[in-house]
This record gives sequence, C-alpha cells and structure tokens, in this order.
Amino acid sequence: MGKQILEGKRGIIFGALDSKSIAWKVAERCVDEGAQIVLTNAPVAMRFGEINELGAKLNAQIIPADATSLEDLENLLTKSQEILGGKMDFILHSIGMSVNVRKNKAYTDLNYDWMKTTFDVSAISFHKLMQVAMKLDAMNDWGSILALTYIAAQRTFPDYSEMAESKALLESFARSFGYHWAKKAHVRVNTISQSPTITTAGSGVKGFTDFFGYADKMSPLGNASAEACANYCVAMFSDLTRMVTMQNLFHDGGFSSMGMAPEILE
Repeated sequence: MGKQILEGKRGIIFGALDSKSIAWKVAERCVDEGAQIVLTNAPVAMRFGEINELGAKLNAQIIPADATSLEDLENLLTKSQEILGGKMDFILHSIGMSVNVRKNKAYTDLNYDWMKTTFDVSAISFHKLMQVAMKLDAMNDWGSILALTYIAAQRTFPDYSEMAESKALLESFARSFGYHWAKKAHVRVNTISQSPTITTAGSGVKGFTDFFGYADKMSPLGNASAEACANYCVAMFSDLTRMVTMQNLFHDGGFSSMGMAPEILE
C-alpha cells in the first residue's frame, strides 16, 4: 500500500502492453497510491498484449482506442468520465511506433508514408488527445498530463531513426499546448525523458542492448528502471508538483548532464 498521494484522483493510462511496459508499471503505482484509472491501447496492440490481465488485477476498465482517431479519443474521454464519475486528474501518453524501424529501413532511405505514420502515432496523437480533452472539458483544474520521450530528441542516436524527430515534436507539443492548458485551467503538461528501458517496444530498436549498456555506464546513478519511472510519474500526477509545466524532465540517472565517464574507457 502506497502513501495514497493520488487518493480521489481519476486518470487514463495509454500504452500498457505487457508487464515490461512503463505504462503497466505506472498503472499499478497509480492504483497503489489511491487513484482510479481507465486503461487504453490501440485495438491491434491489445491483441498482442496482456492488458486484460492488468485490468482484472487493478479492477480497471479497458477502452480500446486508436490514439490517431479523433472519434476514438472522444469516445475514450467521454466513457472514462462516465466510468470514473467525473473529469480526469491525470493522463499518461506512452505511445510510440515506427514502421521504418520495424522494417529496418536506413535513416537515409526512409519510406515517407511510413514516416508520416510514425509522426501521427508517436507525436501528433499527443496533440489530438489534448485537443479533444480540452474541447470536451475533460480535465479537472490543476490536472497533469504526461508523455514519455527520449533524449534522442536532442542528441543523435543513429539507429533511433525518425523516432528522434517524433520525440522532438512530442516535446514541442507539450510546451506549446502546455501554455494554453495552464492559462485555461492550470493543467500542467510535461514530458519525461526516460533512460533506455528494457520493454517489448524499446528492445526492438537496432543496437538496443549496446546503447542500454553504454547509457548505464555513462549515468552516475545508472539507468532508471521502469519502476522508478512509474514513481516519478506518480509524483508528477500528484498535487506536490502543481507548479511544474511545459518542461522536458530528464529521468535518466544523470546521463543527460554527462560529457565523459571514465567507466566507458575501462
């Protein structure tokens, strides 16, 4: 049992695929801290994942939704309010996908139609989610919206491909939309730039094992785990972080501040 810092709060968690998912860990921690949640993922992802198991464990209803579909998002936000009995206090956007990466297309030879899909799924969906939520007035005052990102938005990781640009766009949406949410209802919007994390999706990136080990050595605290990220998300959803908005928050054991680590040379 947690300290109940989310007691009485309602939220939506996007992207829980299986027990390795950061979103899965966040969902567990939110409920442990007293929140009521709705789980959602794309219908195609739900067929391959274990989200039904999580829903049963947490007594959380599951609403399938394609985050690129305005109609699906409207249905999700409307039904979530009906199920939970009011507006949302927090939302986690944990969504990312690149067809080019999946099909091993070189960054210098990308399929541009696939690139558009990458941007729509991984970044534009975040704007769509917030736009629909604002139009439906689905967030409580002082609510918190988070999206998960990666430092490839600022630095070059060759095998991360156009996901790097999608993360940069995601972070920009958080800043730009965050302004409007803050002025309208004090809702804060932030991104968390997480260490490389061993998840089903992350492990599919070429060379993942190598840069996971590299980041672990470069980071004075080591790589941040999925469980640690879940704790950070809970803190950001709580009332303890009410004045934090429009920020990209590095949760990476210090990696983002490092120049050179002697451990790399050993």
